[in-house]
Amino acid sequence: MRGLYVHIPFCDAICHYCDFVKHVSKGHDHNMRYLEALRKEILSYYQLYPHVDTIYIGGGTPTALSHDELIYLFESLTMYQPVEYTIEVNPESYDHQKGQLFKTYGINRVSLGVQTFHQKHLERLNRKHTNTMVFETIDSLKSLDIQNINVDLIYALEHQTVEDLHQDIDTIIKLDIPHVSAYSLIIEEKTFFSHQLKRNKFIQTDEDTEATMYDIVMDRFKEAGYEHYEISNYAKNNQTSLHNTLYWTLQDYIGVGLGAHGFIDKKRTYNHKAMSKYIIDPLKESVDQDETTLRNDHLLFLLRMTQGIDLNMVKSNYKHDIFELFPSLIQYIDDGLLIIENDHLKLTRRGLQLGNLVFMVFI
Repeated sequence: MRGLYVHIPFCDAICHYCDFVKHVSKGHDHNMRYLEALRKEILSYYQLYPHVDTIYIGGGTPTALSHDELIYLFESLTMYQPVEYTIEVNPESYDHQKGQLFKTYGINRVSLGVQTFHQKHLERLNRKHTNTMVFETIDSLKSLDIQNINVDLIYALEHQTVEDLHQDIDTIIKLDIPHVSAYSLIIEEKTFFSHQLKRNKFIQTDEDTEATMYDIVMDRFKEAGYEHYEISNYAKNNQTSLHNTLYWTLQDYIGVGLGAHGFIDKKRTYNHKAMSKYIIDPLKESVDQDETTLRNDHLLFLLRMTQGIDLNMVKSNYKHDIFELFPSLIQYIDDGLLIIENDHLKLTRRGLQLGNLVFMVFI
């Protein structure tokens, strides 16, 4: 399989935790200059790779584009007929007419930036939507028969209580959402929160509370019939994210747009993050990946999946036992972070919480 990631950097406001490549929109002319350069880049890849199985339009905030701008974007992609076609949506910039455009152009999956249903936490995150906007967006999408909806959930927020988290999960379950991506709040460099943290104006959730919250997330969604198939992702009725699974199984994906990354023909591609440079020539660099790097990435990403690493596959593909290649993994089995089940090496429940320790083996 092959995927296509399309980056739309524009936002109406910048979230306090976001470290993605983003810009506050400067109006229609500015947006169109970017979209014209983006179309050019898309067509350049289409000549080389005329088929993709998945498209994921992310950001930024794709729905910060106007109706006419969205039409221009979607028209730039009509030569593809993906199995899964996803767009990220923020509730405050969505309307039913945009949903109708999604339907017209074949978008069949929406990833909705919700994060929490508590207004005080939304305001602290600098999110601009209300719960009413979320509910109206979901109702609109379902009325258009766009049923494959993901909701992003953030936990371990500043001053968030366990009860707050339970209420957020209750709401998602009641909304009958088939896919949830649930992440603990990470303070990334050069974000508003990182600057506040350095000035002692931000209080991080302690590790024990964060671990308790992760346990709650895992248990509650499992009880509600979701499969926990990747460290941060939960799906009902086998509605896993095909596009993200491409990343986790080291399959090819093209990355187009400002600051976008790709992985194609054993090369990592990195686009310029500066708009002025991107419009002239999108690609900053393309880096060949050696066989050792590819192997290590493959195994690391597979370990993020709850099904783990097929040990027989390792022997077949890489001609060695995994413990010969990485003897320090044995210690993580002894420490209770890894387990072997049905010839698969998997993270234990505790390992899921401390996965970054294990992943360092492959870096």
